[in-house]
Amino acid sequence: MNSCCTQKETAGHYPKSHCCPANGKAYASVKRKTLLHHITQPWLKPVTEQGYYFCTDSDCDVVYFGQDNSIIHRDEVRTNVGQKSDDKNAAICYCFGVTKDQTRLDDSIKNFITQQTKESLCSCETSNPSGRCCLKDFPKS
Repeated sequence: MNSCCTQKETAGHYPKSHCCPANGKAYASVKRKTLLHHITQPWLKPVTEQGYYFCTDSDCDVVYFGQDNSIIHRDEVRTNVGQKSDDKNAAICYCFGVTKDQTRLDDSIKNFITQQTKESLCSCETSNPSGRCCLKDFPKS
C-alpha cells in the first residue's frame, strides 16, 4: 500500500493528504466545515472528527472521503463540483458564481476575484467544495 494511505496523525493534526479509497490516488485535506456546507442533509450523514479529503478526479464518483475511508459520492453533495467536470458552464469560482467559460471570455473576472481575495471578501472555505481559493483553477493566461 502506498505510504500516503498510511500516514499517521501527529500532534493533533491530520495528514495533509490521504488516498481515495476508490481510486487509490492521494488528495489534499479539506476542513470538516467545508463538507458540512456541501453535503446534502448533513444532519443525516455523520461527519465525525477526523481528517477529510477532496477527490478531484473527474472519473471518480467520490467527492469527499475520510481518514477512516468513509466516502461521500457526487449524489450526496448539493453542489455541482466544477473541479470534477469538463463542462464549460461548470463553476470555477463559487464565491462569485463564475463559470469556466466566463473566465475565458472576460479577463477582468480574474482581476476582480484576485482583488476580493486580497481584501478577504471571499468565502472559499465554505463556498468552494475544495475549501481552497479558486484562483489556482483558472485557465493559465
